[in-house]
Amino acid sequence: MPGSPSLKPLTRLLESSLPEKLKLGEYQDLLTQALIATNHVQDCAIIDVKNHSMMLASRGFKLDAEEIQAFLNAFTQADVIREYGLLFKTINYTCVRADRSSIYGKNNNEGLVLVKTEMYIICATYTRGMYPSVCVEAVEKLGDYFKSKGK
Repeated sequence: MPGSPSLKPLTRLLESSLPEKLKLGEYQDLLTQALIATNHVQDCAIIDVKNHSMMLASRGFKLDAEEIQAFLNAFTQADVIREYGLLFKTINYTCVRADRSSIYGKNNNEGLVLVKTEMYIICATYTRGMYPSVCVEAVEKLGDYFKSKGK
């Protein structure tokens, strides 16, 4: 959906002249404007790969240490994720895609999207009434942005 109206604000934001080094508040704005504003991302977070911790998240979204570790491990165990899925918030998500940089899972009308960059894992969820393809594209675009900045 390259021309999706939901992604136009994200595209404009990422094509604008964002500072090379973002402050935490700017990351929060980026997360909100890039993902939540599409209306096809329910919750999202950015995980710091080096510190195994959540940097920031959308309002009310929490990840505990076990969930963060499971996401980190998932990228090194793609074959296991493909076969058994990924358990998150007591829901087992069936694997739709699992490779070194992206993991997509679904359970009925809900889904989980993980995109890994050098420094971060971007985590996003979608629910009934949201388009999974828009959620995936938004998270992948944000991931591509971070990768282009060496992050």
